[in-house]
Amino acid sequence: MPVQPEHLVSLYHLNDLGPAELRRLLPGHPDLRISEIGPAEDPRHHLETLSTATIVLAPLEKERRITAELMDAMPHCRLIQSVAVGFDGVDHVAAAERGIPVANLPGFNTDAVADWTVGALLYLLRHYALGHEKVQRGEWGPDGLRGPDVSSLTVGIAGFGNIGRAVARRLDAFGAEILVHDPYPSDPSREYVSLAELAERSNVLTLHMPLNEQTRGAVGADLLGRMPRGSYVLNAGRGGVLDEEAVAQALDSGRLAGVALDVFAEEPLPAASPLRGRSDVLLNPHSAGVTYTAYDNLRAGVIESLDLVLSGKSPRAVVNGVSPDQARG
Repeated sequence: MPVQPEHLVSLYHLNDLGPAELRRLLPGHPDLRISEIGPAEDPRHHLETLSTATIVLAPLEKERRITAELMDAMPHCRLIQSVAVGFDGVDHVAAAERGIPVANLPGFNTDAVADWTVGALLYLLRHYALGHEKVQRGEWGPDGLRGPDVSSLTVGIAGFGNIGRAVARRLDAFGAEILVHDPYPSDPSREYVSLAELAERSNVLTLHMPLNEQTRGAVGADLLGRMPRGSYVLNAGRGGVLDEEAVAQALDSGRLAGVALDVFAEEPLPAASPLRGRSDVLLNPHSAGVTYTAYDNLRAGVIESLDLVLSGKSPRAVVNGVSPDQARG
């Protein structure tokens, strides 16, 4: 059987990683064919292009997700590469059933997200926006600006992967007490507790959990109601983990004193969201992980992964359990 020529099909359209840039960054593969299915195009209308794909860059948009139907039209695909930490743009279970490895890019924006998380906490605790507004209005003095020292707080970290651990290291330097919830303990030096106990004992709850059937809506009215009065919630993980209606109610009742959110169940955040227009909420447009450094790491990571597979080696960071001997040849 003749060897299938390498054909890279990209459904990813950010960070200038178009066909010309991909070709420039992969000089060792001059015979590589590169095609792009743009953001306004439905991949189901490009089955002929996908039929010869050997590597596919997954889209970020759930509406253009690589489904089982699309995979069945990709008989030669040896890798689906997510250009992100998350891999919502591909049905990774269906890919595993078809022997297609799905890989992600873990860690490329770990520091960026951890920095944002700690910065958002300081913003809430020390009322940065209010202080700025006071000076702008010609007012002075600390009234309304007092908050606790970070060292006086217990911070609960839900999800202790790369980002959760990076947040903990930063907060260690502030002197905060750290509690952790994760179904897979990885650091024996930390105190692991249930999610319920995490809420009960934490003045600050920061969420870095994946979104799946077990975590969807896990932080809702019941869990928030367990937190000490005047607590804070941060979410730079996945929007669907947090019940936003319950958050608004907890803010109204005083259970929560402040919330900082980078991710939402529906994005962009709907105009009717009860979280809009509040001085006790910091809203961010899903950009906590977007820095110049993270961008450089992302480009380097995806090119390294593509070069590896195009050179006949096994992909790294496979998230769906497909081993090299199971993968399509």
